[in-house]
Formats: sequence, structure tokens, C-alpha cells
Amino acid sequence: MTGSSVSIRSLCAEEAHAQNRALCSVLMDCVEGGASVGFMAPLSQARAQAFWTLVADDVAAGKRMLFIAENSATKDMLGTVHLVLAQPDNQAHRADISKMLVLRKARRRGIGALLMQAAEEAARQRGKTLLVLDTVTGGDAERLYARLGWKKVGIIPDFALWPDGRPCATTFFYKQLA
Repeated sequence: MTGSSVSIRSLCAEEAHAQNRALCSVLMDCVEGGASVGFMAPLSQARAQAFWTLVADDVAAGKRMLFIAENSATKDMLGTVHLVLAQPDNQAHRADISKMLVLRKARRRGIGALLMQAAEEAARQRGKTLLVLDTVTGGDAERLYARLGWKKVGIIPDFALWPDGRPCATTFFYKQLA
């Protein structure tokens, strides 16, 4: 699989609700693989479904955008990322990147970069001039963000937990958009 066999698109709220099962599969695969993305193991289907329902509701309310990566031929979902648009009044110029997830079997093929590029472009189109995100320190995503031009702000030790309950450090990044 290459970047040319992957398509990236944003989902409307109705599509996000309809794709709940596939979104759950991506999230659950990542948590099972040890990703520190806000959930503890074991992640139940019901908990994952509830999360994606809230995300779809936020999409409907215009609070966030949800992007997915699909296999162009099969339409199987390979990954996802959120662009969180809803910010306090004094931070309306910025957005957050959240839950950049790629199935373990689809990693190291440029899918994460394609998802990030789509989210960044959508932010630009909406007049956002600053993006922020956080990620596990030392992970593949940290290296991806650095390659994509994100600036490292710093590291907070023991900021989050791995799905098995061990503490992990978190690195914070920002990117100014032109």
C-alpha cells in the first residue's frame, strides 16, 4: 500500500455516525497495540462506540472535523485524525490536533502524514493560524510531527498513562500556519 492507494476525506456527522464500527476498530487496534491515546486497556466496544458518538456529535455542532484514511480500492478505514475547532474566545485563531490513529498493519506507509496534511489544510481554510498537539515522548508520532515541521515545546514527565497503567511522558508541539 502506498500513498496513492490511500484516500483522505473528512466525514460529515451522518457519515461519522454511520462509520462508528470502523472508527471503533481503529481506536481499539491502537489501544490494544499500546498507544497512549486517552483510553485504558482493555477498551470495550461500548466505550469506543460512546467516544465516537460524542465525536460525531461534535462534528454536527461544528466543534471539530474528523478525517479518515481509507484504502482507495476496498474503502477499508486505515486511520483517523481530528481537528478540534472549538476554542475559547481568546484562542479562536488556533485549533488542536487530536487522536491521530493509524491501524498497526497500515503504519510506516505515509498515512499519518497524509492525515496531518489534510487537517493542516482544513485549519488554514478556516482561518486558523496556530495548531497544537501532544504525543507520547519517543514514539513514532513524535518523529512524524518533527518531520512535518512541527516545533517541540517541551516534555512533561508522567503526564499520561500507557493503556496498561504505567506512566509515560508527553511531548507538546505547535505549528504556525501560513
